[in-house]
Amino acid sequence: MIVRDGSRLRVQGSVTMSNVKSLVEAGLQQLNPELREIDFSGLREVDSSAIGMVLEWLRVSRKRNLQLRILNMPENMRSLASLYGVLELIPVASGR
Repeated sequence: MIVRDGSRLRVQGSVTMSNVKSLVEAGLQQLNPELREIDFSGLREVDSSAIGMVLEWLRVSRKRNLQLRILNMPENMRSLASLYGVLELIPVASGR
């Protein structure tokens, strides 16, 4: 599930192959100049599709000249991004 909270998009629950397509689309609809952060603190379950989702959101945000920060990325997501060699492409920040 994705919840908009002012300038922050909160991703909650699970991001897996079974629901990633709808999450990608829902996130893309939220990409506008007011959005500054994507917060993953509410994630319970992820698989490799979560990395693709983040990269797609970042690709589109850059195309729209938006700058996003990724907050509270779970360690398993960081590990996957590192394994795939894309961690350095994700603007991971700490904070709430």
